Amino acid sequence: MKLLQDRIIADGNVKSGNVLKVDNFLNHQMDIELFNEIGKEFKQIFSECSINKILTIEASGIGIACITAQYFNAPVVFAKKAQSINIDGDVYSTKIESFTHKKTYDVIVSKKFLCPEDRVLIIDDFLANGCALAGLIDIVRSAGATVEGIGIVIEKGFQNGGDMIRNMGVRLESLAIIESMDAERGTIEFR
Repeated sequence: MKLLQDRIIADGNVKSGNVLKVDNFLNHQMDIELFNEIGKEFKQIFSECSINKILTIEASGIGIACITAQYFNAPVVFAKKAQSINIDGDVYSTKIESFTHKKTYDVIVSKKFLCPEDRVLIIDDFLANGCALAGLIDIVRSAGATVEGIGIVIEKGFQNGGDMIRNMGVRLESLAIIESMDAERGTIEFR
């Protein structure tokens, strides 16, 4: 998606440790016009799928998932990274490790929001090591639901997450795949 790549080049900031900061338009301050184009693109990519539910993980994926969901006329369910008193009943649960936060989370989704009839599109902002996606796939499969596909805004193609998920036999579509980043030069190359 050229619009997204151009925005990453213009406003992204490469940091040491393979970190790409895009917080001024993607995952802190959100550019809703860009999100709208992202949502349209995901609808076009997955147009032949019978998606009736969008799943993401808190927090950065929620905005993108909500904008995307309007094009599928489907609700958004987001996996929570902490148990809270307002989640009643049984939950699906898995553990994920966050690349960004270097922390392991117990991630949960209430069983009342995923069922075997659901055909799920998983949406997230970044794909690095694939742990969050593997956890979301595990939750969908635990519910007996079907993962129709995964839509990622930015994939770090030089890390192993994309290969791991694709090797699981899941359709994974990323709007921008970064082949390499150099913090010293501040350069980004796309696949």
